[in-house]
Amino acid sequence: MISAMKFATLGVSDLELNLRLYRDVMGLKQERRYDLNASQLRAWQLPANTTAEAVELSCKGYPMGQLRLVQFSPAINQRVRHDSGPDASDTGTDIGPKAIDFYVRAPIASSTEKLEGFGLKRRSNPVLHHVADVVSEELLITGPDGVPLLLMVGHVHPPSALRPGSPDGEFSEIATISIVAGDPAVSRRFYGEALGMQLHQETRTRPEDQDGVNELTGTPQGTRIHWLIYTGGHEPSGKILLVHFFERSGKRLMGRMRPGHLGFSLLTHLTQAVDAVAANVARCGFEVVSAPASVSIAGRSRRIALVRGPNEEMIELSDG
Repeated sequence: MISAMKFATLGVSDLELNLRLYRDVMGLKQERRYDLNASQLRAWQLPANTTAEAVELSCKGYPMGQLRLVQFSPAINQRVRHDSGPDASDTGTDIGPKAIDFYVRAPIASSTEKLEGFGLKRRSNPVLHHVADVVSEELLITGPDGVPLLLMVGHVHPPSALRPGSPDGEFSEIATISIVAGDPAVSRRFYGEALGMQLHQETRTRPEDQDGVNELTGTPQGTRIHWLIYTGGHEPSGKILLVHFFERSGKRLMGRMRPGHLGFSLLTHLTQAVDAVAANVARCGFEVVSAPASVSIAGRSRRIALVRGPNEEMIELSDG
């Protein structure tokens, strides 16, 4: 019923700094820059005195897996997730939004050094990661406002997981976003039954890969990991990766993922049936945060709604 992820929205404290990273260093293409209309801010349930500026970025114009940067005024200093560094108040196993993931070209050290040269801090060494028939080399680094960025080299990937020829540039579009999940059964009901997305893959980490993946995810050694990947149709970009840590699952980042907060704050998916999908979400027992409403976005009329998933994720349904 809904598409793959159109946008991952980041709430940012310094829009120009983020543009220097994602546009000038990583090479993403600036598609649009605009002030958010009051109707959209109301639909996002922001205070009446809020203003905001947004920039949309893509990789070579690919329609899915785009990045939307938004700076709000007055600023809200609440981070969606803060699980790295000496003053971290969250952990890697806390349930809620985690990271945005980009494919890069081999060797992974080249892209890593480029981001470190910009001032970003590496969280892990490169890990060769096997999940079912997929083999990737992955590394986690911290972006502005504490946003975890996952870099991946797709050594063995089917076309359904990696766009042929990707990355089309040194850094790809957002291939996947990762969310730390609670009960996998509830996540299956939300993404499958309520939203109508397709389950692309479900598996567990192999015992021989456990130590490396624990380092990559910032979890204690011996933590078991269960993976679910959801897609929109046959689109290889904008996938949803749900990561479940069994008995090591941490606290919930309750109310943290929402427009206005700093970090990975909103997922946007397209549908021509916003009202019907929102009604189905409610029928399946999940929360409709903001009822369907007509708004103006960059001068265009859109119908949007906000719904909350079982892992504290906030999803925007939009008809275009």
